[in-house]
Amino acid sequence: MRDVLPGDRRVTVVGGGFGGLSAAAYLARAGADVRLVEQHDRLGGHAGVLERDGFRFDTGPSWYLMPDVFERFFGHFDRTPEEYYDLERLDPQYRVFWKDGDRATVEPYRRNVHELFESYESGAGEALEEYLAAAERNYELAMNRVVYRDRDRLRDYIDTDLLPMATRARLFGTMDDYVSRYVEHPKLRQLLEYTLVFLGGAPTNTPALYSIMSHVDLNGNVFYPEGGIAGVVDALAELAREQGVDIETETEVNRIRGERGAFELETDAGVEHTDVVVSNANPAHVERDLLPPERRDRSPDEWAEKTYAPSAFMLYLGVEGDVDPLAHHTLVLPTDWDDHFEQIFDRPAWPDDPAYYLSVASKTDDSVAPEGHHAVVVLVPIAPGLDDGPETRERYRERVLSDLAAQTGVDLRDRIVVEESACVSEFETWFDDPQGTALGLAHTLFQTGPLRPGRRDGPDGLYYAGAYTTPGIGMPMCLISGERTARAVVEDAPEAELHERR
Repeated sequence: MRDVLPGDRRVTVVGGGFGGLSAAAYLARAGADVRLVEQHDRLGGHAGVLERDGFRFDTGPSWYLMPDVFERFFGHFDRTPEEYYDLERLDPQYRVFWKDGDRATVEPYRRNVHELFESYESGAGEALEEYLAAAERNYELAMNRVVYRDRDRLRDYIDTDLLPMATRARLFGTMDDYVSRYVEHPKLRQLLEYTLVFLGGAPTNTPALYSIMSHVDLNGNVFYPEGGIAGVVDALAELAREQGVDIETETEVNRIRGERGAFELETDAGVEHTDVVVSNANPAHVERDLLPPERRDRSPDEWAEKTYAPSAFMLYLGVEGDVDPLAHHTLVLPTDWDDHFEQIFDRPAWPDDPAYYLSVASKTDDSVAPEGHHAVVVLVPIAPGLDDGPETRERYRERVLSDLAAQTGVDLRDRIVVEESACVSEFETWFDDPQGTALGLAHTLFQTGPLRPGRRDGPDGLYYAGAYTTPGIGMPMCLISGERTARAVVEDAPEAELHERR
C-alpha cells in the first residue's frame, strides 16, 4: 500500500481470526490507530485451542499448507515466519485407510506418489505428472493474476491480463469431470479430490479451478508449525502488536451504528467511537444481529439461500497408549464417498457411511500430550443445520469410534482419559455461523471470486475480511483477505487524509 493513513484515523477490527489479525497489522503499518476486539478469551477465531489435563488440541484448522503465502505475508513487514515459529515437513504427509481394507501412505517430495498411482492404474503415474504440472501453472496464474489482486467485481475480470485463464475454460466445470480426464480409478480420484473438504465443497459442485489444491498438497508438501496452528495465531498477534495494534479479548460487539467517520460500536464495556470498521465476524451475523435493518445489504432470505460449507462433528480425545498405524494426518474413506457428499449437500442427514479425518499432532509434537499419551482429533464433515442433540451425538460418537477400530485397528474407546466435542450447535453459538457451518460459504461455482460477498458490502466505512469474502476459505486465503481489505480501506480514504510514504 503506497498511501499512508494519518495516525488519528481510528479503525476498529471486529474479530481476531486470521483475516482480522491480517487486516489489523496492515492497517497499523499504514499508520492508522487500530484497535482489534475479540469476543472470546483467545484470538484465532475458528483456529482455536483447547487445553486440558496436559493435552492441547487445535480445535479448528490443523493443516499448514501454502507456506509461500505465509512467507509473503511476513515479508511485507520485513519479517520471516522463522522469526516466530519453526516448521517441520511431515513425513509421511498423511495416510489413507479405505474401508475395503486397503491403505496408502503419501510421502513428501512426491517420493512415492508416481509409483502409488501407477499401482492402481496403468499410466496413472504419467497422468499424475501431467495433472500436477497443469495444477502448478494454474496455481501461479490464479495467485498472481486473481487471488493477490483486487478483483472483487465481475467487471474486474474484463482484463487482458486474464487471457491465459480464458484458455482454461474446463477449469470452470466440476472437479469430478476434470479429474476424470486424467485418472479413472475411484481411489486415485479421491486422492486428488479430498482437499475439497478444506474448501467446504464436493467434487460435483466445486469448480475444477480448485485442482490447484493438488499442487499445494503434492508439490508444496504439508508442514506442522511449532506450537500447532495456535502457534501461528500467537505469531500473527505478536506481529500485529509490533505494528501498534491494540488488542483486547473478551470484548463482544453487540451493535454497529453509523457510517464512515462516525461509527458507534456498542460493546459489553459501553459505546466505542471509531471512523472505520473492519469486520472479521461473518457478514451474515453482522447483517442479522449487529446492523440496523435499513443498513443491511442482504435480506435474511438471501442468506438462507446460500450454499454453506459442511459443519463438523468433532471429538477431542486424550488417549492413553499407542495409536499406530495412525499418522499425524489420517483419512478414513469409503471406496464410494458419493453418498456422504449427498448427505451433506443434497439430502442432509447424518452420514450412514462417513468419510472422516484424524489429526494426531502428538505424533510430531510431544508437548501436546503427556508422556505415554496422544492427542487425537476426529473430524466428520456433516451437513450444516442438522439436529445434534446429546443422544444423537452419543450414538454417532459410538459409530465413528467403532468404525475407526474396524478400519484401522486402533480402538480408542477404553483408553480415553480426556474428551470434549463440538458440532453444529457450538459453531452456531461460538461463532454465530449460519446453520452451524464450520467453514463458511462453500466454494461452489456461483460462490467463487466476485460472486462471494464483497468486502465493501454494507454502510460506507464498513468492510469485511475473512472466509466469507474473497479469496475464500482457509488460513492462507484469510491472510490475503486481510491484506486486500486493508488496501480497500486506504484506497477509499478521502484524498486529503492520505500522504505519501517517504
